[in-house]
Amino acid sequence: MYDQRLARVLLLLLGLQLSAFGPTAAMEIYTPRVLEAVNGTDARLKCTFSSFAPVGDALTVTWNFRPRDGGPEQFVFYFHQGPYGARIGRFKDRVFWDGHLDRYDVSIILWKLQFDDNGTYTCHVKNPPDVDGLIGEIRLSVVQTVQFSEIHLLTMAIGSACALMIIIVIVVVLVQHFRKKRSADRAHKVVEIKPKEDERLNQEKKGSVFFEEN
Repeated sequence: MYDQRLARVLLLLLGLQLSAFGPTAAMEIYTPRVLEAVNGTDARLKCTFSSFAPVGDALTVTWNFRPRDGGPEQFVFYFHQGPYGARIGRFKDRVFWDGHLDRYDVSIILWKLQFDDNGTYTCHVKNPPDVDGLIGEIRLSVVQTVQFSEIHLLTMAIGSACALMIIIVIVVVLVQHFRKKRSADRAHKVVEIKPKEDERLNQEKKGSVFFEEN
């Protein structure tokens, strides 16, 4: 009896030691969380992951969809040694694999967005023995036109200001260039006119001397 209890204690301690040296990190999923896209266009639903286990043939990826207005969860896409799209429903022939397993990328592309595609898309990755971890989520908003964020507006304002400054500098340089050219042309004309004027005066002097002598 005592030997059995001792054996159990030793096995428990051994298990604790092995778990301490073994991998403890869970699967990590990375998504953009929020995505906005225009109706009728294609959207890339990006999902990447990190895992302590090397990527192998046992890896599986499951994409599901929860409508914004409520309702049951819908199947979108599945990957296991190859892509498997939905055969029925709204996502039939509209979802395509765009992942790169060597980059830990399991993204998909959703074609021809519709307004009823609004909702939350979940990305669940299992890479045995690493199968625990959070599920990635993307809240997709399909809009008529993309709304500009404050950062976009600030970027446009800065770009416009820089373009305006460049135009002003070019105009100033051109004005100064034309002014210098005009001044040079005037000086050149003055130089040409002065010898002619001197010659005319000399001719007049010679004429007046001739008349005086006669």
